[in-house]
Amino acid sequence: MTTLDVFQFPYMSDNYGVLLHNKDTSETAMIDAGDASAALSALKQRGWSLTHLLLTHHHADHIAGMHEIKSKTNCKIYGPEGIDGVDEVVGGGDRFDFAGNEVQVLHTPGHTMDMLNFYLPDQSLAFTGDTLFTLGCGRLFEGDAATMWNSLSKLISLPSDTWIYGSHEYTQANAKFALSVDPNNKLLQQRAEQIDTLRADNKPTVPSKLSDELKTNPFLRPDDADIRALLNMQDATDEAVFAEIRKRKDNF
Repeated sequence: MTTLDVFQFPYMSDNYGVLLHNKDTSETAMIDAGDASAALSALKQRGWSLTHLLLTHHHADHIAGMHEIKSKTNCKIYGPEGIDGVDEVVGGGDRFDFAGNEVQVLHTPGHTMDMLNFYLPDQSLAFTGDTLFTLGCGRLFEGDAATMWNSLSKLISLPSDTWIYGSHEYTQANAKFALSVDPNNKLLQQRAEQIDTLRADNKPTVPSKLSDELKTNPFLRPDDADIRALLNMQDATDEAVFAEIRKRKDNF
C-alpha cells in the first residue's frame, strides 16, 4: 500500500483544506472546497492534478469554490445529499475507492445534519469536518447534544493512532476552554503550552492524534471523574455531561 502524500493548506480566516496524493497513480483528492483560489493555488504549488473532491457538509466555507474547482479540474465530487453539483451522493456506511485506498463514510450529524466524515483505515487518516476539532467539537447548529454525542462516539471508536484532520484552526480557544472544565489534567496543561508555542510561530495545530484527543479533549471525555466532579454531575449520563460541556463552551 502506497503511503499517501498529505498537504494541508489554510484558507479564509481559520479554515483548512487538505490534499491527498498517490504518487504511483497520480490521483489527488481534496477535502472541502470553500475557496477555489486557495485550492487551485495549492494544487499548482504541489504540481498535482485533482481527481476527487470530498465534501463534508453544506456550509459555504466548505463548498463555495466547488463549481469553479470542478470546471478547472474535472474532478469527481463526492458529498452528502442536497448539495447541487455533487457527482456521487454518499452517506454513512458507504465506501468508495481513492487511489487503491478504501474511503469509509461516517455520518456524524450535530453541527449540521448532513455532516460526513471520511476515514481511510489503511492510511490512519480521518477527515472530521466540523464534527471533531483539536481539543474541541463543532457547535450544534442543526442537531442537538444527543445527536452530536452519538456522532463523536463513532470517532472515539476509531483506532487510537488515527490522525484527526479537523477543518478549522480553533485550537488555542479550545485549549483555554478545556482547562476551564479539566484544570488539573497535566497532559492538557502541556498540550496548551505546546499549542501556544506553535501558534506563536504561525504553525498549525492540526492534525492531532486521536490518542491525544482521548486524553485531553473534554468533549470526548464526559465519563472522566474529575470533569464530572467539577460540573457536579457525578451520577449523570455521558450524554448529559457532554451536553453541559457543550453549553458551557457556547457561553465561554
